[in-house]
Amino acid sequence: MRRQTTSHILMVRPSNFAFNEETAANNAFQSRDGNMAPEDIKANAILEFDGFVEKLRMAGVHVVVAQDSDVPVKPDAVFPNNWVTFHQEGTLVTYPMFAPTRRLERDNTVIDQIVKSGFKVQKRLHFENSEEENRFLEGTGSIIFDHQHRLAYACLSPRTEEALLEDLCRAIGYRKVVFHSTDASGKDVYHTNVMMALGETFVVICLDSVRDAAERTMLENLFRETGKEIVLITLDQMNAFAGNMLQVRNTDDETILVMSSTAYHALAPDQIETLKKHTRLLYADLHTIETYGGGSARCMMAEVFLPVV
Repeated sequence: MRRQTTSHILMVRPSNFAFNEETAANNAFQSRDGNMAPEDIKANAILEFDGFVEKLRMAGVHVVVAQDSDVPVKPDAVFPNNWVTFHQEGTLVTYPMFAPTRRLERDNTVIDQIVKSGFKVQKRLHFENSEEENRFLEGTGSIIFDHQHRLAYACLSPRTEEALLEDLCRAIGYRKVVFHSTDASGKDVYHTNVMMALGETFVVICLDSVRDAAERTMLENLFRETGKEIVLITLDQMNAFAGNMLQVRNTDDETILVMSSTAYHALAPDQIETLKKHTRLLYADLHTIETYGGGSARCMMAEVFLPVV
């Protein structure tokens, strides 16, 4: 039986978190709002990270924390899910990244820490050479995996190329499900994981961002066929990171839907009640990381599905 959720999570504690000019080129969720000094942005991000890890651990989630190195400077190291995925068959995949500064995040010392934590890597797939051709596929930012049904959902954007997704799916035995998603201004949504979160029995999605009627119908039909209750969020809720959630599992075998405080407070009472029928909810304050990094709770967690030694 293939698992959709895991109790093992990799997170990277940032050393030099900052606003990244390179990623701002196509990440509309990043902002310079506020007059926070760079050193305060960095300090606040570390406080938010540590508080988030503590909440997860107190909820019974096993978190492997890797400390980001001071050099080279990596302003987005707190988002490891974009450069690596760890799969149930023992496969590790590393991905091509749009921003040159983010390519520095692919770090074998982080992978070594996963191995030292008791997980077994049997095969590694390298996709990062595609960067030389300006072709990108940014891990579980670009891809939402339905592991139970071997589906890989992706909204196409400058950071998510269909041909690379096809190559990945062929290598790991999944089927691609591609569509287009745009924000209120008509700009491509940069990552699938800000407009969609897939749980074991539900999907949180901003279908208002899927403008093509045929694509929208295709998605709705697939969700029904795979037993996912559709929880619709609005464009405004998407902008508040209400699509950037991840369902995990704890050591008591209880599922937990993890999100930021921003996302939780953007949800309507009926949406919260619907989600609570499926899973427990957990949220943490990630305001600085969201504002200056343009990513939220899901982006900070890389699931580890690898076999345990």
